[in-house]
Parts: sequence; structure tokens; C-alpha cells
Amino acid sequence: MAGTKQFDENEVLDRAMLLFWRRGFGATSMQDIAQATGVLRGSLYHAYGDKQALFLRIFERYRTWFLARLRDALDAPTAEEALRRYLRFTIDTVTAVDDDAITRGCLSTKTATDETAMDDAIRAALRGLLDSVQAQLVERLARPDAAGRLALPPVSAARLVATTTRGMVVLERVYRDPAQLQAVADDLVQLIFARRA
Repeated sequence: MAGTKQFDENEVLDRAMLLFWRRGFGATSMQDIAQATGVLRGSLYHAYGDKQALFLRIFERYRTWFLARLRDALDAPTAEEALRRYLRFTIDTVTAVDDDAITRGCLSTKTATDETAMDDAIRAALRGLLDSVQAQLVERLARPDAAGRLALPPVSAARLVATTTRGMVVLERVYRDPAQLQAVADDLVQLIFARRA
């Protein structure tokens, strides 16, 4: 029927997301996405508009996925274990490899450091994800089991975690050493939970 999509939308969006995740916004063209998904470029434009509109649609899927994994990680019996689980999730995500054994890194950080991607709409999407991450961290670190244990107020601790994980992404790109990332994670937990129960 005219006007309906003639492809599996979930599959197309997932394949396009992996392409953006691996290559970045600026280095990914609509032709690249057409080749990766098997959908004609004209059909992609018709279905999603331009590259930015498609990216924003994909980034919303990524945001939903990421925040669900964050909630799972933070659902731990203690705040310290919750933070360790989130940092482990972060390390596992940025060191995950594709079929060609290249690590993907972090879609949000890769996009934030890509000058070709930095317009208001994409910046707002990135800010929305980071704000949601920090809000979930604050909520978990403000629970009674963390009271008296944090070296910083929950808002400051959450901001430090969010900032450090962005830096861990950069370290991964430079060193490709998961052990170094784990050492940073361990140091961060020790700093945040400097007060012992």
C-alpha cells in the first residue's frame, strides 16, 4: 500500500544505531545507512526525513535502552553495589566489540565530541540523557542505605559519577584497556563511599 513502510522498522533503526554508534554522526551518511540497512536512501528520507531526524529517532531508542539498563544496575541492595554495577555496565558497554573487533565506545559521548552534530536539537537530546542519568543516580544515592556513607552530597556524587564515566569513554578510545577503566571505577567508588558504615 502506498505510504506504508516496506521494511522492518526495528531492524532498520537498530542497524542504523550501530552505524552511528561505531562511526559517529558526522562520518555516517544516509548512503551508509542505506547500505547497512538494505533500504533505499529515498525510502529512508521518506520515512524519517533527513539524517538528523533519523539520528534523533535512533537516539531516543538508545536513551530508552540505556536508562533501562541503568535502572537495572541501580536496583541493588546497597548504594555501593548499585554504583559498582552501573560502572561495570558502563565499562562493558564502551568495550563491547562489533563483528570486526572494533569497540563501539559510547554513542552519547561520541556525538557530544563531534562538532558536526552539535546543533540545538542534538545537544538537547544529549542533555536529556545526561540529566536523566544524573537524576537516577541522585535518587539511588539519596536512599537511606547511603546515608552517612557518602563523602559528598548525592547531587555532587551523581555529577562526579556522570562526569567520570564520560572520561572513562575517552580513556577507552585511547588505551583500549578495560583493566584501566576498572581501576578508575574502583577509585571512584572508594572516593564516593569514603565514610565507612
